[in-house]
Amino acid sequence: MTVWTEDRIKRLRSLWREGRTAESISRDLGAGISRSAVLGKVRRLGLSALRPEPAAGENRPRPAASERTRPPAGARSEVRHASTVSPTVGRRTVLTVRRRECRWPLGDPLKPSFSLCGCPVSRGAFCSDHAAIAYRGAPQTFEQLARLAGV
Repeated sequence: MTVWTEDRIKRLRSLWREGRTAESISRDLGAGISRSAVLGKVRRLGLSALRPEPAAGENRPRPAASERTRPPAGARSEVRHASTVSPTVGRRTVLTVRRRECRWPLGDPLKPSFSLCGCPVSRGAFCSDHAAIAYRGAPQTFEQLARLAGV
C-alpha cells in the first residue's frame, strides 16, 4: 500500500500552490511522509513549475555600498612572512605531530629536513603566529594590493 493516497496528493497540490515549504507540508500530511518524499512527489507530479513567484520587494534589501563596513582610511593590516616566525621551536614530522600542535609546513616537502611547526595550538590547525599569516581578510584597497605585490 502506498502512502500517497488521492487525498494526500490533492492536499500536497494545494499546499504547494500556497507556497508552503516541503518540510511544513510533510508535517501537515502526517506519518510516513518525509520532506524528501514531498520533494520527490512534487517533482514527479511536475508541480515545481506551479510554485507562485515571490512578490516584488519580498527579497531582503542589501545595504548600499557606502553603508558597508570598511576599515578606516589609515588602517593597515600587518603583513607577516613565514621567515619572521621562530623556525626551531617544537619541530615535528608528519608522523609525530599531535592534536593541538601547529601543522605549518617548514622547508621543502621533498627534502629530509622537512618538518611541521609543532607549537601549541589553541584553535584550528596553526599556532597563533602561523594563523596570522594563513588567515587574513581580503585586501580592501588598491594600495593594499600594490603593497602586497611589492609595487
